Amino acid sequence: MPRLDDEHTGTRIKEQRKLARLTQRQLAARIPYSYSLLNQVECGAKPATIDFVAAVAQALRVDVTALTGEPYVTELQQDRLAELVRPIREALDLYDLGPDDTIPTRPTGQLVTAADHLCSQVRATRLRSAARQLPGAIAELTTAAWRDGTTELWQALASTYRTAHDVSVKLGYYDLSSVALDRMDWAAQRASDPCLAAIRQYMRALVYFREGEYTIGQRLVTAGHSIVDAAEPTREATAVTGQLHLGASVIAARAGQQAVVDEHIAEATRCADRTGDASDVHWLSFGPANVALHRMSAAVEMRQYGEALKQAKEIRLPASLATSRRAHFLIDRARSEMETGRTDAALASIVGARHAAPEQTRYHPGARETIKGLVHISRRTPDSLSHMAAWIGL
Repeated sequence: MPRLDDEHTGTRIKEQRKLARLTQRQLAARIPYSYSLLNQVECGAKPATIDFVAAVAQALRVDVTALTGEPYVTELQQDRLAELVRPIREALDLYDLGPDDTIPTRPTGQLVTAADHLCSQVRATRLRSAARQLPGAIAELTTAAWRDGTTELWQALASTYRTAHDVSVKLGYYDLSSVALDRMDWAAQRASDPCLAAIRQYMRALVYFREGEYTIGQRLVTAGHSIVDAAEPTREATAVTGQLHLGASVIAARAGQQAVVDEHIAEATRCADRTGDASDVHWLSFGPANVALHRMSAAVEMRQYGEALKQAKEIRLPASLATSRRAHFLIDRARSEMETGRTDAALASIVGARHAAPEQTRYHPGARETIKGLVHISRRTPDSLSHMAAWIGL
């Protein structure tokens, strides 16, 4: 059976705990998990779930990436994705330099279409393609926005910054994602677009969700609501409002606040009833299907795995659902199946996620930890599991 290498998440937790001069029992007293589980994670007997890592990171006051080892540089180099990150970083630094006279720009309509295409590439989990096109698109839109200063161009530039954030998060470059969100705010202000500004607050909230800072995440969602509430009551604003409620629901779930989860899901449901399938609005995938997926994700975050599987059986994914959301559903289902002893089903779900979205799945912390968990609990490691374990670098 494969074994974890010496640089698994548990090892990093142990190193950071010792740097903080805490014993295992002292750290366990600061997190909502048992001493026994902490001990097993540190020695590699059990994988660390995303919520466990977030709780430990918050208790130790370190970034989650210090414990997970993200970005997964070896795999990124193998996939020739690491080399695409620096050009994105450089493009994000062009924002305040004004127009570049050496850059020819296409008509506004074509630039808006190009920005939308990048969003669609990410939703289709074509990360390599999006990452390659992104620096040029940012540079061209930056020049066009400075030259013409139209609302449409500033909106399109904000959209490309949002794509830079999405790509950075999916590849594990969280420092870069924060820069991209700051640029998104800068462009959204120039566009005077409250919906874009509210979406930026939603994305900031998810950053703190990953880091285990749930109170700050909830405050950011509230700030997003304040922004969008001041906008015209359009279908677009309703969809953004609903997505803010969905973000708040998973934050509340991670914080163990069942009543708050129910409240936000109910509000999101009301918004979805008004908008219908609003996946065309800012590429948020908002609508009744996404509400159902977040309800299930909330159950997973609260470790209600049986309930999550019960909901998964009732979910019917529409053909129009973004591939990224479809893969996320399969990863959530795999975790729930593993935690309830359905190892064969969990492996099948993870394989399905890989087939649907290989780049997203390979770098998704939840998928990686589920594969590690399956390796640990399998008495006999089937070839398909061994192959998946090798694929993520185990």
